[in-house]
Amino acid sequence: MIRKLFRENTGSIWVQLMRYGITGLGATLVDFTVLTVLTECLGEKYLLVWTAIAFISGLAVTYLLSTNWVFNARRFKNRAAEISIFVLIGAVGLGLTELLMWFFATKVDLHYLISKIIAGTTVFIWNFTAKKLILFRR
Repeated sequence: MIRKLFRENTGSIWVQLMRYGITGLGATLVDFTVLTVLTECLGEKYLLVWTAIAFISGLAVTYLLSTNWVFNARRFKNRAAEISIFVLIGAVGLGLTELLMWFFATKVDLHYLISKIIAGTTVFIWNFTAKKLILFRR
């Protein structure tokens, strides 16, 4: 059972969702760490810049784990096309993240990490769905 969940290739959407959740947690840890370090060391004045840098750091982790562990079916044989679409999906996610961070951190005046949790949860759903439907299906 453990082997099936963590090691074997799978077409099960539930196993993929669980793996993507683990991947998302790892990417989120990278994202939050980068965001916190940049914001605490360099200030909140450039919060949206720090958010973008942190998001891109997490996106790189997600790409590596998604293509090597989460999804075994690949729609595109051309790696450049796959990366381009992955980045496009990530760019939409980044746009959503920036919009939600701006709204919750500046308009609602929530702490930036609470704002990040709200944005991250929303973007997680977007990313999994888009990647599963566009990139990683036959």
